[in-house]
Amino acid sequence: MTRKRMTTYQKLLQDIRRQFLSTWSSSAHLEALELVCFGGGMSREEFYRDGSQCVPPETEERIRALAARHLDGDPVAYLIGEWEFYGVTLEVTEDVLIPRSDTEVLAEEAIAWLKGQRSRRTLDLCAGSGCIGLALASQIPDCRVLLGEISEAALRVCRRNIRRTGLGERVSAMALDALQPPPEAIGLFQCVVCNPPYIPRADMEALDRSVKDFEPHLALVGGEDGLDFYRAVTRSWKAVLTDGGRMYFEVGAGQADDVLRLMRDGGFTDVNLLPDTQGIGRVVYGMAAGEG
Repeated sequence: MTRKRMTTYQKLLQDIRRQFLSTWSSSAHLEALELVCFGGGMSREEFYRDGSQCVPPETEERIRALAARHLDGDPVAYLIGEWEFYGVTLEVTEDVLIPRSDTEVLAEEAIAWLKGQRSRRTLDLCAGSGCIGLALASQIPDCRVLLGEISEAALRVCRRNIRRTGLGERVSAMALDALQPPPEAIGLFQCVVCNPPYIPRADMEALDRSVKDFEPHLALVGGEDGLDFYRAVTRSWKAVLTDGGRMYFEVGAGQADDVLRLMRDGGFTDVNLLPDTQGIGRVVYGMAAGEG
């Protein structure tokens, strides 16, 4: 009987990376590294230290099984149960969207602006995993954040992430429906950030399988034209902003002009557009009446 030759963690990473590259993955190295570390029960630091060591057969089998699931469409973030956003590692489940690097453009802009404000109370509406609000709170020591989310399952993820990040003294979560007017009890905010569902219903079938078949449709579909949440939020949620407060939206590709118009028609001033890392218009923001 021929004994199977053992491989090292480094060679296993290279092999899985090649497999992922064959699917045109733009982040093949990161995805392969995450799966090897997770399947091997090691941190990245331990991998870089011990990568020349041989992989036990049962560990290699486990890692290759994870890689096969990813090649079949299962996102790496759901396989390992966590993902990093703006330097914060968060729990993610199939009840919430996976945080994207493009959304960090919104977080970065809001953080830079809030640091110059005296009041920093912020609402993260359609919070999902809570990634934007928790990023803001992690970067601004006196920023208080409310995570608002309609999905009870997503709210549970939000609350676990609040505990995980140790930000419970300044961050809380509650059920809020962005399509309905805000309850008076939540008070006023200097900033509202919102990454709402914005995929037009008819476009869902054209999405990559890793999104269409695994991520929650409740957090993806924004009505027939993808603009339902922008209409509702610009119409009703401006009321929770202080004078001079800002509202930030993430928008889908090709939606920027429509959302700019909705904000201007809704009485926002100083309305602007920011591109994402690919040069696509991704963040629209505007100011409530008055100067803060």
